[in-house]
Amino acid sequence: MSIWNSLTGRKQSQGPDAFDATNAQDATSFLSEVAIPDPSRLHPLAGLNQEALDYITLEDSALDQLPGSQSVLPSRGWSDDLCYGAGTTYLAALTVGGAWGMAEGLSRTPATAPPKIRLNGVLNSITRRGPFLGNSAGVVAMVYNGLNSFAGYARGKHDSANSIAAGAVSGMVFKSTRGLKPMLISGGIVAGIAGTWSVVKKVVL
Repeated sequence: MSIWNSLTGRKQSQGPDAFDATNAQDATSFLSEVAIPDPSRLHPLAGLNQEALDYITLEDSALDQLPGSQSVLPSRGWSDDLCYGAGTTYLAALTVGGAWGMAEGLSRTPATAPPKIRLNGVLNSITRRGPFLGNSAGVVAMVYNGLNSFAGYARGKHDSANSIAAGAVSGMVFKSTRGLKPMLISGGIVAGIAGTWSVVKKVVL
């Protein structure tokens, strides 16, 4: 007991609530008792796998069940065929048109022209030929896929006859304002491409 406590009459607390430094716990003793969550379980995709993600798998019941409708890509109907057909045809024609425009620009620009003039000529040819061929092929592909799907549902099956007929009609419709001869030529070209695609699809599948 200190001198000040002796003079004032204050007694030192020895109760159960008194702090005893010898029995104090360090930081590791109480941190180890706290349930710290596993960081890997806080990830947004924790506990998920490919089988649990429904948007990755395509249910077989939703696929088109008409005979001959199976293609390289799974299809749920005419909307999928329209998207796949028009999109791939547009990209392919855009690429071919761009290559055609590049070759045309390089051949038309004199070799003695400055590099900027040659580059400008090539870019002008690419932007003129590429979008023109891509847009034209995309329009024909949209009409073709619509007619092919309609013929398939009307006949109850998808076969080469539907593809060839839809190709001929879509090609003739595309050149319908140019006269009879361009219509027949365009229809024959698109029908030939459609027939070739039908044969290739059967070989692949």
